[in-house]
Amino acid sequence: MCGIAGVFHFESASRPDKNLLQAMITQVKHRGPDGFGFHISNQIGLAHSRLSIIDIAGGDQPIHNEDKTIWVIFNGEIFNYIELREQLAMHGHQFYTKSDTEVIVHLYEQYGDDFVNQLNGQFAISLWDSKKNRLILARDRVGITPLFYHLDNNRIFFASEIKSILAGMGKSPTLNPDGLDQLMTFWSAVSPVTVFQGVYEVSPGEMLIIENNKITKKRYWDWAFPISPSEYLNSPENDQLDQLRDILINATKIRLRADVPVGAYLSGGLDSTVISSIIHKYSDANLRTFSLQFNDKELDESAHQDEVVNYLKTQHSSIRCSTSDIAENFLATIWHTEQPILRTAPVPMKILSGFVRRNNYKVVLTGEGSDEVLGGYDIFKETKIRKFWAKRPDSSMRPLLLKRLYPYLDLSRNNARKYLEAFFGTDIGLPETDYFSHIPRWTTTAKVKEFFSTDFKLRLSDNAISNMVASLPNNISQWHIFNRAQYIEAKSLMGGYLLSSQGDRMLMANSVEGRFPFLDHRLIEFANKMHPNLKMKVLNEKYCLKKAMKADVPPGVLARYKQPYRAPDIPAFFTGKSPDYVDHLLSDVNLKNAGYFDASKIQLLLKKIRAGRAIGYKDNMALVGVLSTQAWHDHFITNYQVNFTDKSVNTFK
Repeated sequence: MCGIAGVFHFESASRPDKNLLQAMITQVKHRGPDGFGFHISNQIGLAHSRLSIIDIAGGDQPIHNEDKTIWVIFNGEIFNYIELREQLAMHGHQFYTKSDTEVIVHLYEQYGDDFVNQLNGQFAISLWDSKKNRLILARDRVGITPLFYHLDNNRIFFASEIKSILAGMGKSPTLNPDGLDQLMTFWSAVSPVTVFQGVYEVSPGEMLIIENNKITKKRYWDWAFPISPSEYLNSPENDQLDQLRDILINATKIRLRADVPVGAYLSGGLDSTVISSIIHKYSDANLRTFSLQFNDKELDESAHQDEVVNYLKTQHSSIRCSTSDIAENFLATIWHTEQPILRTAPVPMKILSGFVRRNNYKVVLTGEGSDEVLGGYDIFKETKIRKFWAKRPDSSMRPLLLKRLYPYLDLSRNNARKYLEAFFGTDIGLPETDYFSHIPRWTTTAKVKEFFSTDFKLRLSDNAISNMVASLPNNISQWHIFNRAQYIEAKSLMGGYLLSSQGDRMLMANSVEGRFPFLDHRLIEFANKMHPNLKMKVLNEKYCLKKAMKADVPPGVLARYKQPYRAPDIPAFFTGKSPDYVDHLLSDVNLKNAGYFDASKIQLLLKKIRAGRAIGYKDNMALVGVLSTQAWHDHFITNYQVNFTDKSVNTFK
């Protein structure tokens, strides 16, 4: 992974300024500390910061074609570049590097805009066709690699991270109220919206084409599911599982392609164990694994990690994360996420990537995406039970099935049934609603918005749910309810939060590239054709993966209940003495100056926390959500300044 930044001038006589490009790319030097490159001509300026992984000696960007009429800067990896290079050479294309980046310019020459369909990878691409005065911005299918843009004064700025765009704009940004409202409902804004006013993301699976003073959006890929039962795979179960296994093994092996050592994250759960096992059993790579541990026994998975390490005989290293570690790294985390967060979970992931980098690794494989692709989350189980409950909404017994989903929570108390009915019973009579699966989560998350100030609520122009519904495919209502839940999960929590705030941003904060075999588009397309009953057999999540990989993972991993990754929230800031920044950011003065939250309500929340009475999801999300929003405001609004007159960048004093 690397960092890219650029500016396009719609007026042909206008030439971008190199000082501005230097200011923009300097902001993302953490994404690519190994070198910088620039290409500037009439209308276009491209800048690149490199994290060298393939063709270390010769892969500097920007990369061009034979006659230097096509230029590209690229963040990510093209995993099938070896095969593509061979095909392109047969068509007469000549290469001057051994990098995966160079296949992009020749694919564009060969296939035009369809070049993206040839790519198996994770990418944010900026391609300049000087003959046609044509700029293409393209993002990978599922949104692993970030890419943002902003229109300003006959220019379009684009970059891997928003801080680069802000440096190009040279002025203090403002908050997009609707973006924050959406984030406080879905954990992220609805693509292409961001929390920055006027800054948008290139959506996953989308291309922006700038030509003839027009911007055209083109979606080249999306998650799709069968409409009728006959469209599901009808081959024998074992044949489907064998195919799934073969695709996953290949997806993992091609993600080991690198000219530097490749490691793997090992949580002790099924997904990371499967990936580590494939590396161990089906490749020649030396298996090096890394894991995260917690002092809190309810959150710690070290015993499960040890079981896998002993089974695979991997060379393993782990780092323990304390509440004070989270507090100390929280502000830096928000600078990298560039958006508020509702849980502290990204912070330990940043600590882990720093540990990986200190061990001289630049690349890790992770199990991210398995739950969305193969049906592993509790939200899919909840949907099944809630639909069953919806057939008899007055039943006193059916909602008690939900107790089976959370063995790690104390639901033995007398009010457990009332809690379950209140939490999961929201709109229970609407099972055919496209977003039925996510109503309880969205309702619970949106409780954070009770802390919005009256003035801020008046600034909201759109309804968050309406925006989400408008982003869904026209035919989603024709899909199986399980598949609807998969799509929404992939497009909201996974794309906007897990792959961003908790994924790419925490990895690249320490110049580490993450690779995700379960998000290989071939695996997604195959799995989407499998019937939901193969993904979740009754309430047995990821049944197909467990059965397909049964011979390759420890029995204990197959048998254990899925434990979601969690980190301390309120305890991170209120164990012992609170960090000074908590009182500063949540002071009446700063809350009122920002204007987003009701200061009196926040003081009541803090009083509740300090009295030890804040233990629920709402309180935890409220504290982290409000604190991170205030930190975001402090970073990007209050203290934002940029000066590139002397070719230097000064931000966030």
